[in-house]
Amino acid sequence: MQPVTYKDLNIVYEDNHIIVVIKPFNIPSQGDNTGDADMLTLIKQYLVEKYNKPGEAFVGLVHRLDRPTGGVMVFAKTSKAASRLSESIREGDFEKKYLAVVCGGPVHKSGKLEHYLKKDARTNIVVIAPFSEEGAKRAELDYKVLDETQGFSLVSINLITGRSHQARVQMASLGTPIFGDMKYGADKRSKGYNLALWATEIKFTHPTTKEKMLFRAFPPEESSPWKAFDLGKFLNINKKQLADSQ
Repeated sequence: MQPVTYKDLNIVYEDNHIIVVIKPFNIPSQGDNTGDADMLTLIKQYLVEKYNKPGEAFVGLVHRLDRPTGGVMVFAKTSKAASRLSESIREGDFEKKYLAVVCGGPVHKSGKLEHYLKKDARTNIVVIAPFSEEGAKRAELDYKVLDETQGFSLVSINLITGRSHQARVQMASLGTPIFGDMKYGADKRSKGYNLALWATEIKFTHPTTKEKMLFRAFPPEESSPWKAFDLGKFLNINKKQLADSQ
């Protein structure tokens, strides 16, 4: 397998302040101790090459996706944009929606999950913990089952908080771990596949124009387990819907 380079970036949108890209599965959002190619570094390399910048380009990481998760991300191209986007996230003016395929199906087809999560940095495993435990952080999401087939369910997830491994741990708490997520108890039938968790939508206010921005990205429709579902039925959006959302 060829190493990933900045030339492989899938850029959805770019202006002077932000750049929106699709993060592939299994690439870190930023550098880690593996030394593998990461999104932050790749975007910096792309900007240096495209604009012939001397030295290193500024790129602000304002939100993350776990390494196994793919989907749409926005990065800041200026420190002002980074600061304003980070503020938007703190104020709740930044929506992140995901699609997941889970093993089995939740008893309740929609609901809100609230837990306190704690990460063990040594093992890179997140567990549900008592709220009073040191290091435990509140995690909240809404979910809705969209479709079911072959013992798996397609689920829409709206992350209200953004904790490490949050969707993975909270969905597993229902007895429905995400397809391919052997770390948190996935069905053996999904072993060897990519984690079926995809950041399908981000919505935020542009840091300088104040325009409402909405970006959507489909999961890889031709690969398992996504191909078992009619994704277009749930992800298509027309101009009227976009106008209404703004």
